[in-house]
Amino acid sequence: FRFTNAFCTTSICAATRATILTGRHRRSHGYTFEKPPMTLAAMAQSYPAILKAAGYRTGFVGKIGVSLKAGVSKEMFDFFKANQASSTRQPYYRKSKEGTLRHLTSINGDHAIDFLRGASATRPFCLSVSFSAPHPEDDNSEQYIFDHALTDLYRDVVIPAPPVSHPRHFAQLPGFLRVSMSRQRWFRRFDTPDKYQKMMKAMYRMITGVDIQVGRILAEIRKLGLEENTIIIYTSDNGLLAGEHGLTGIWLMYEPSIRLPLIIHDPRQPQAARGKTVPGLALDVDFGPTLLDLAGIEVPDAMQGRSLVPLLKGHVPEWPQDFFYGHYFRPSWLRTNKDNIPSSEGLRSERWKYVHYFDEKPPYEQLFDLKADPHEINNLAGDPGHAETLEILRRRLALLRDKAGPIRKPSH
Repeated sequence: FRFTNAFCTTSICAATRATILTGRHRRSHGYTFEKPPMTLAAMAQSYPAILKAAGYRTGFVGKIGVSLKAGVSKEMFDFFKANQASSTRQPYYRKSKEGTLRHLTSINGDHAIDFLRGASATRPFCLSVSFSAPHPEDDNSEQYIFDHALTDLYRDVVIPAPPVSHPRHFAQLPGFLRVSMSRQRWFRRFDTPDKYQKMMKAMYRMITGVDIQVGRILAEIRKLGLEENTIIIYTSDNGLLAGEHGLTGIWLMYEPSIRLPLIIHDPRQPQAARGKTVPGLALDVDFGPTLLDLAGIEVPDAMQGRSLVPLLKGHVPEWPQDFFYGHYFRPSWLRTNKDNIPSSEGLRSERWKYVHYFDEKPPYEQLFDLKADPHEINNLAGDPGHAETLEILRRRLALLRDKAGPIRKPSH
């Protein structure tokens, strides 16, 4: 099953990964960068902890993205090989167990296969594999550090320019976005056509590297005779602006930043059901409940998401048509908008997107008609003809925000 409307509810890795583990919104679990490590009490109702308590052998490989208090990982996982690449201090190339210098993506693949080879015929397992790729090494001038074995890939390909990347699209943005970190990192990656080609090809090589390791993992599942008894879910923590609107990075509520891939393969489903697309709304907050439901385990009340299993079965009597988005991290060491990350809340429905940058002075609003304007060029928030729609979305946002968690405290 391939989901065509999957989204994250906060587009930043730390908060999103906590959401995936706990099935709770950022406002509820409270975790992001600069926050204290997650406690055992906070993670006791995470999907790995629940599965482990139910008798599953649980494993984690790669970037967990969430700081955990001492001992918490042992309560969640039987097998824990956490590592990540995000800077020259945490590089992609590092020594493997054989002592050779290898790309972290390949090392992640090795660890996943090690876990699978320890599987028991009498004990079910849940393995979470989280590749750092294609995250850049942020302070490396090369940014996207791919496996050198893939150097020749895409060499003669011309990557199309992203939509809405003309300077006029950047010029119409509000001032705080034009000086934000999303613009600052655009200069590192995409400020010339040649640099855009270089960076995008490097990123695609990193993604191909992930594909290769996923292939190795699937081959090992088949080799071990587990293919007909293993559910596989493929997704991501967030999307990426790759030059759209003259910006890059995540953080913002534009479509390329919040859309996720989501594929669920369940060998128990009839052959006729395989390969189908699922248009129903799927959120990162739903992943934990879905995993538990697929395992036949009751979803705890602490989880705010809902299982996606009814969508797999075609049973969708009442399904959400919109969702709440909340992004609250602003680096504490930055006091102005320059190179900063703006806080925002928003609501996305099938047709409308409303974004509220509540920390700006004065606050700034965006309203996009996604049906007429899928690339989010024309901000209708100041259009008197859409005042009624704007007010309806404001009220709906307030309702969904209250359901998502406690009252927000402004960051400054």
